[in-house]
Amino acid sequence: MSTSYLHTMVRVKNIDRSVAFYGLLGMRELRRTEVPAGEYTLAFVGFDDNAHGQAEIELTYNWGQDSGYEIGTGFGHFAVGVPDVAAACEKVRTGGGKVTREAGPVKHGTTVIAFVEDPDGYKIELIERR
Repeated sequence: MSTSYLHTMVRVKNIDRSVAFYGLLGMRELRRTEVPAGEYTLAFVGFDDNAHGQAEIELTYNWGQDSGYEIGTGFGHFAVGVPDVAAACEKVRTGGGKVTREAGPVKHGTTVIAFVEDPDGYKIELIERR
């Protein structure tokens, strides 16, 4: 059995709003699990049908926990490869999302990146991959 990176979990205030945001980045909801006994819902988002075993994001909503969470100082960002960073920023902006760093070359380099924030304030770096 080989080792592989499966997912990153983040807690969210509104699972449907978060799923919709990640849809703006080309992801889709792969599966959802309601756990009434634990009073939480999990939604896994990723690309395509995940047939290639790509890492996913696990969005966790603890029922009744709508006031938010502390993101903390240890978390940096997610990174998503996109064919056109500027177009991805525009799609996020048009969809009501927040662009915190416009598309442009990385400092001291040529790779085009941008940063956006999801509805809970988590940062996503968009990296141009053609």
